[in-house]
Amino acid sequence: MAMKKVNTTVTEFVLLGFSQSTKMQLVLFSIFLTLYIITWLGNLAIILTVISTHSLHVPMYFFLANLAVIDISDCTVTALKMLWDLISHTNSISYNWCITQVFFFHCTGGAVVFFLVVMAIDRYIAIYKPLQYLLIMNPGVCTGLVAGAWLGGFAHSIVQVALIIQLPFCGPNILDNFYCDVPQVIKLACTDTYIIELLMASNSGLLLTLIFCILFGSYIVILVKIRMHVTERKRKAFSTCLAQIIVMSLHFIPAMFIYDRPFQISPGDKITSLLYTAITPVLNPIIFTLRNTEMKKSIRKLIGRMMSSKTIQSE
Repeated sequence: MAMKKVNTTVTEFVLLGFSQSTKMQLVLFSIFLTLYIITWLGNLAIILTVISTHSLHVPMYFFLANLAVIDISDCTVTALKMLWDLISHTNSISYNWCITQVFFFHCTGGAVVFFLVVMAIDRYIAIYKPLQYLLIMNPGVCTGLVAGAWLGGFAHSIVQVALIIQLPFCGPNILDNFYCDVPQVIKLACTDTYIIELLMASNSGLLLTLIFCILFGSYIVILVKIRMHVTERKRKAFSTCLAQIIVMSLHFIPAMFIYDRPFQISPGDKITSLLYTAITPVLNPIIFTLRNTEMKKSIRKLIGRMMSSKTIQSE
């Protein structure tokens, strides 16, 4: 690793971001800061509600709370640097911090992908094995699946970083993005990157496409099963699965657009990246809570308890 870095003369990268206009940067800072705060509040509300509500201590909500933790982590990796650059009007990032950002970005992003697989498995067992559901999805299994999702993200991230650190960078050093990511960074290497880009596409793009197709097919099977067996819980199960399909699509489709196209960088990549790094984490808690009556009631009760507690303390 150290031997490879000897060939690297670039010590920092320049992030072009969205605009070089000072006024526009302040406007964008206000917009993205608002989105970041909403992301924190929405996902934190889900986490606290699940923790404090005994009736929500079931696998589905356990996974939902953990997805909220990952969403906060995922958006933080890119948001903090982007917000700092916008307010300070700086746009550089050191080589080491760039590699660090790539690592955490793909670690949390990979964890999200594997976590969506876990949530699909959970719904499959709930629909097809309702009587054995709690026995199969016991606390030990649920914890193991969460740990496995994070380990999967970690392993994926290690591969991405390994693709970059072996490359020499001797200029140019300008990234047409607002954060460091593998497709843009690879393009700046002063060596042939044909094989590296193929590996990137197979490790990220091909894997994403394969998982998305399997998950989408699985959800179709689940929805067909729900329609064939009319029960009192049919509407709730259908709504939950539909919400997960929407969230899954918001995560996978933009990412596939980025990583399924080796050897080319499109002007639309920056907007697509913004969609799944800043917009999707905001929408996730909204989608899950709006389509889940039990969660909405529990959040209202939690807010009511908090307001009552503040009123008592003020008196």
